[in-house]
Amino acid sequence: MIYLIKPLIVNITIIFSLLFNLNMFFPFSKRKPLTFKQQTVFAFFSAFAALLCMLYPIETLGDTHFDLRMIPILIVTLYGGIYPGILSTIIVCIVRFFIGGQFFYVGIAVSILAFIVAMAFRPVFLKSVNKGLYGLLILTFYYMGYIFILYNTVSYLDIGFYFIYFLAFSVTFISLILVIERLIIANQQFDETLYLEKLSTIGQMAAAFAHEIRNPITTVRGFIQFMNADTKDEKLKQFAPLILDELDRTNKIITNYLTVAKPTAFSLNYIDINKVLIDSVELLRPFGSYRNVTLELELAGDHFIYSDDQHLKQALMNIIKNGIESIEEENGGFVKISKRDGDVKGFVEISFVDNGIGMTVEQLEKIGLPYYTTKSKGTGLGSMITNRLVHEMKGKIHYESKENLGTRVTVVLPTASKTRV
Repeated sequence: MIYLIKPLIVNITIIFSLLFNLNMFFPFSKRKPLTFKQQTVFAFFSAFAALLCMLYPIETLGDTHFDLRMIPILIVTLYGGIYPGILSTIIVCIVRFFIGGQFFYVGIAVSILAFIVAMAFRPVFLKSVNKGLYGLLILTFYYMGYIFILYNTVSYLDIGFYFIYFLAFSVTFISLILVIERLIIANQQFDETLYLEKLSTIGQMAAAFAHEIRNPITTVRGFIQFMNADTKDEKLKQFAPLILDELDRTNKIITNYLTVAKPTAFSLNYIDINKVLIDSVELLRPFGSYRNVTLELELAGDHFIYSDDQHLKQALMNIIKNGIESIEEENGGFVKISKRDGDVKGFVEISFVDNGIGMTVEQLEKIGLPYYTTKSKGTGLGSMITNRLVHEMKGKIHYESKENLGTRVTVVLPTASKTRV
């Protein structure tokens, strides 16, 4: 069976090398949906990997050639979706047809089977926590069909060959899933590091300018109030309130900059998340009613975190407020807040779902960055502050959105044990 080792190693090397090259150009991410261009590139990378595997097959019996071409089809369909999966499968099947041979139809059948199985299990696979274990389940179903096809078409081969081939197939497929999941985490951490660096930059700028700007604004506001108290100038009386409002808005922007700039001290306590969520929703319910928005709160179980309650409340209220403001007042809508156990033990997950105007892919990529906002009068600092506060609480925040359909914000925080008193 030594002759099996070389082509298997070549196949495995081809698949993994192209995987890492693809990640260099289009980093794997759960946050950003694949564009049509990226899906096309993923399909061609997958097809290219499969074709190279077909060039270095395991020659066993006449025209019967085995290789690992089905693995790229399985992977691109599971992670990329129906379009890259179909495109990759079509390319592989066409090439296999022109290669020919007595059993070309078997090669086409097992390739199409890989796409069908991956597509059938994809929705549950993407939601599963233990993707490696779920990958074994996918392989089980695929092997059932694969072995059935071989049993009815190909002459029986040595049992040792099947053992080595399917073992290499399984190890390679599961290893690819685990590597991709690690790359997704690494890419996410890299993005967060870049974000924190940008946050630090804007913080230094804010600290340098905010105080200098605030003092003359305060002086101007005082003089406007003083002149407006005794003036008989109708123009001044008419426009003084507007001037004061704009000065107050400017002062509020500066305050937000200072909040980003200075590291605020944490007052650590055990916090009942249920209580903070209830308080936040009740505080914002009048604002929601004013904008024709219903706030819905669903709490599953009791959860405590060890952090600063004011920081947590500010972060949660910012998210709810953004959800309310994303909904057009004349149409009305809802913001649903739900809390449950996290997918990972020791964490709690809080979801905020609205049916507002949503965001495009480009807007979603920029959310939380300095100066960026989708509001006509916004500064972009609300989401920025929220992201910073969540990170300071050792948590993670994730945005999902589709234009004209709404937005989902998911906050995951580490929990702490505490008995309710």
